[in-house]
This record gives sequence, C-alpha cells and structure tokens, in this order.
Amino acid sequence: MEPDSKLVALRRGMLEPLVLASVEQQARYAGEIATALRDAGFPVQEATLYPLLNKLRREELLAHEWQESAAGPPRKYLSLTESGRAQLRDFRAYWASLTDMITTIGH
Repeated sequence: MEPDSKLVALRRGMLEPLVLASVEQQARYAGEIATALRDAGFPVQEATLYPLLNKLRREELLAHEWQESAAGPPRKYLSLTESGRAQLRDFRAYWASLTDMITTIGH
C-alpha cells in the first residue's frame, strides 16, 4: 500500500533528525547510515542522502574523518559535532511536544 502524500512529506522532513541520530553513538560512513535508516524501516536513496550529508557538514552539524578500509578505498566517517548534538536534542524535544499535542488535543 502506497503511503498518503501527506505522510510522505512528513517522512521526508524526518530524514535530517534520523541521520543525526544514526551517528549519535558511533561514527558511520554514508553506506552504513543508509543501511541503519533502512534497517529502522526508513526508506532512503543515496541520491537524497549524499546531498543532505554534505549540507549537514557545511552547517557544521556533522564532522568527518577519513579511515582506511579493508574493503577498498578510505571511507569518510561522519560523527556529530556539539552543534549537531544540540540540534538533535532540539529535534527530539520538538518531536516530543508534537506527539504530546496529537495525543492530548482530542481528550
């Protein structure tokens, strides 16, 4: 069943906080981030992910470090900066307030 277009728009808006959350505990390279998102049930395509990762780096929410890979060329591992951690905290607080509104408005 294809999701409603309004739900697709909401999901699209969740990509940035989910990317930040995906590197909260450990640095990951782009392929690992995509896999983590998919494993969590969030469909993502590289054509969407890579531009967002570059944007988040430009905004200094993500930092990167090159690491050697046994499976090929070096990989760029991404991690949260302090600004990224603050942004993720803000997203979580706002999400919690939205969830609370949806839960309580009809009661």
